[in-house]
Amino acid sequence: MSKYKDKDSGVALVSFNAKWVSWAHTGIAYTAFLSALIVGMSLHFHKIVKNQYYGYPDEWFPSVSATIGDRYPERSFFMVFIAITSGPRFALVALWYLLTARPGNNLPKLVAAMGLFRTLTCGGWTYVTSTDDHDWHDIFMISYLVATIPWTAGCLILSPPNAKAIKYRKYIATAFFTTIIPMVYFFIQHKIHRVAGAYTTYSFFEWSLILYDIAFDAVTALDFDTFEIIVKDVNGLKKKKVKSTAGITARFSWPELFDTAADVYHGYVFWSMLTSMGILIWYFPLWYMGISGYEAFILSTISPLFLSIKSFRALVERNLRFFHLLSLVGILAWKVTDPAYRLFAVGFGVSMACLSWAATFSSKSVQKAQLESKLLAWMVGLALSSAIKFSWRTNNPIWPIMNADNGGHNGFGLVLAVVSALWFTRRVPISSEVPHGGEDSGSSFLAALGLSGLIFGLHSLLSDTSTMILWVWEGYPVRGPLSAPHGWFTMAAMSVGLLTGIYRPQLVSTWTVYGIGCIGATVLTLHANWLGYYGALVVAFYFTAISIPFLTAASQKPTAITFGLGFLIYNFLVLFHVWVVAYAFVPGGPLVREHTDWVMITTMLLVGAGVFNVTTRNARSRNTQQPSARNQHRKYHLLPSVSSTFFFSYQLMRASQQMITDPIMRSQG
Repeated sequence: MSKYKDKDSGVALVSFNAKWVSWAHTGIAYTAFLSALIVGMSLHFHKIVKNQYYGYPDEWFPSVSATIGDRYPERSFFMVFIAITSGPRFALVALWYLLTARPGNNLPKLVAAMGLFRTLTCGGWTYVTSTDDHDWHDIFMISYLVATIPWTAGCLILSPPNAKAIKYRKYIATAFFTTIIPMVYFFIQHKIHRVAGAYTTYSFFEWSLILYDIAFDAVTALDFDTFEIIVKDVNGLKKKKVKSTAGITARFSWPELFDTAADVYHGYVFWSMLTSMGILIWYFPLWYMGISGYEAFILSTISPLFLSIKSFRALVERNLRFFHLLSLVGILAWKVTDPAYRLFAVGFGVSMACLSWAATFSSKSVQKAQLESKLLAWMVGLALSSAIKFSWRTNNPIWPIMNADNGGHNGFGLVLAVVSALWFTRRVPISSEVPHGGEDSGSSFLAALGLSGLIFGLHSLLSDTSTMILWVWEGYPVRGPLSAPHGWFTMAAMSVGLLTGIYRPQLVSTWTVYGIGCIGATVLTLHANWLGYYGALVVAFYFTAISIPFLTAASQKPTAITFGLGFLIYNFLVLFHVWVVAYAFVPGGPLVREHTDWVMITTMLLVGAGVFNVTTRNARSRNTQQPSARNQHRKYHLLPSVSSTFFFSYQLMRASQQMITDPIMRSQG
């Protein structure tokens, strides 16, 4: 992509070659069909190859209709991707019309009309399957095939003078229409003469038609190479500069220290509520021994999607204090005795917390010092949560499942949460409707992907210092790390990673460091004992190191996309990682059981998308804030937070180790 300014007609925000529309259409369309075929053959092979006369082994390859319309989840795979294909498809038809339109020539209009009609009828036979309504499915399918004739002929007639494109169109069109003859023949052999195996042969020709049909439209990439699609800001909003309004003091002060403590504790409250959600949800499938429906509360985190509504976004940003306080219902939930209502309360609290934190990050995005302090509060809050869970033997004293009898301090924790929320929101937010700067770049979608992988990694691997140690545990005799005292090393790696990410963000955002993170994830997944734990330390360092660059990039893009979509994908990862240990009654449970490696691969691929976004953003943007100001800010907000949490966690681990060794010493004495 390119980015430049046109002084006469506004600011060009993004431009890209139109051939990518063709490639997007081709790739997504092939993915729709092939993903359904792969999933169907893997899950329901014997069912989808069976027809009204024969089954396996006489018939051993499914038809297109049986693959995409008869079974779940292959039907869903196809429908999702074919729906995504519609966007590039409409764009492809429009671009072809613009390319071929000539004054006084009505043929391009007719061809464009046929292209639109084919697209709509494709939606018809896609979403009305033969199982739903056989007649309408056939009507849409036949209409699609009939409309293909004038579309193909029109494209051949109107082809620009591009010898290579014309040659490919002729070859593919010939293959397409030639294939129809044997396809009809073998269908008659199956339907009329009931020949065993004829339907399998027919299916191969049917699938060939699909491949040829998509390939024919893929040739437009050779013609669209001369087009460029440009998105412009005609009002020139990108030209306006944002003035900094925050002042930074140059000396240490107790109010600043109190600010840091309150912000970090508020971050700790967020992670406490988020980590409690899974515990409360898990109660219900165990109680009912099946899918209970309460699992839907995992979607509480996608509340930032509502920030796409401008009026609601303005309401939240003007009332951040109210929404942050409202999120504390998730801490107050310990007072609710009924498990279902308690889950409702925590789900509501998590929803408000995700909404208010995302709005806070976005509202502070125009002031880098304030944004960085909030991001640090969120991340150091995670470290504090891990440290406290270590002290409470993997429990959290403010979880709603805790009480005075089992070591909970819910009341005291709630009082501190209210005070910290009030202090956290005492400053007037800066509206994120103000542009973030003319030189900013990057992709909102890639930022959302990276954010989903980051949050999942932080939650699943680093919200408890014993998690990755238990991953590499092989039992007695002990040949690897122990949760006490070696969890301290995990905390140390997290702190060093966070420091590195703050002071060297462009270094940790490189592909080289990403490769090191991937190696660490691989070692953690494939090896046990100390070798596996060394990989865990690399992972702990890497995820905290990239957190600030990722969160910064996400905060400076549309919040509903980066945080809303990011949390949505994060939820799929959570479900994926639960399915790894799913019981037999869980639908699809056996498919991914014990495949933690698949979860780790998916996580690192999503993080890689975030790295791509951040590297692109770093290459095209400049840091406009003075280094001295940034250093002063970090002195107040980073070092006290990380140092206090680091020291506190170390003391907790020493105390926990002492609790383990004292009984042994007394028994030997």
